[in-house]
Amino acid sequence: MFIIAGLGNPGREYENTRHNIGFQFIDDIAKKYQIAMLERKHKAVIGKGYIDGQKVILVKPLTYMNLSGESIREVTDYYKVDVTARLVVVSDDINLDVGQLRIRKKGSAGGHNGLKNIILHLGCEDFTRIRMGVSDKPQGYDLKDYVLGHFTDREQKALEEIFDKAEQAIRMIMQGDTDGAMNRFNTKKKPQL
Repeated sequence: MFIIAGLGNPGREYENTRHNIGFQFIDDIAKKYQIAMLERKHKAVIGKGYIDGQKVILVKPLTYMNLSGESIREVTDYYKVDVTARLVVVSDDINLDVGQLRIRKKGSAGGHNGLKNIILHLGCEDFTRIRMGVSDKPQGYDLKDYVLGHFTDREQKALEEIFDKAEQAIRMIMQGDTDGAMNRFNTKKKPQL
């Protein structure tokens, strides 16, 4: 069993914002694999289903981004999952352009408060994370306002492609080929929007 958690903030005012790209991805993959996101427990909205014959638990924490670790810890404890091998966390990253992915098997939070809180609650940095680019804020913008803002129409179209790549990466990770996913999807060049 794998736990795939997308980070974001609950509430209508945060829907489809840059900071909620993790939630958007979970919604996308749930729709594709017909996984109903109906259960509310462990401070999260949860869906149970299968991807390529592997049981998955899809998770959208309801604790707000900066307290994501509370929910993730409850879910991983309840399902007795080895976080180093069976947890994948999807989050936004302002250091990557829209359309870029970065997959890591472990590492620091890189300034991301949601990941920082997960590391705090799990007590380790050794879990797989997929960071999706939302681009850095334009000069003069407040970071909070920027990440809580919406994607442009052009960027929104790029999300479909990046979600497809992230899904392929997750399927490779679930088959035990995280290194292959990193080699294939950790893009260096700037995507054309």
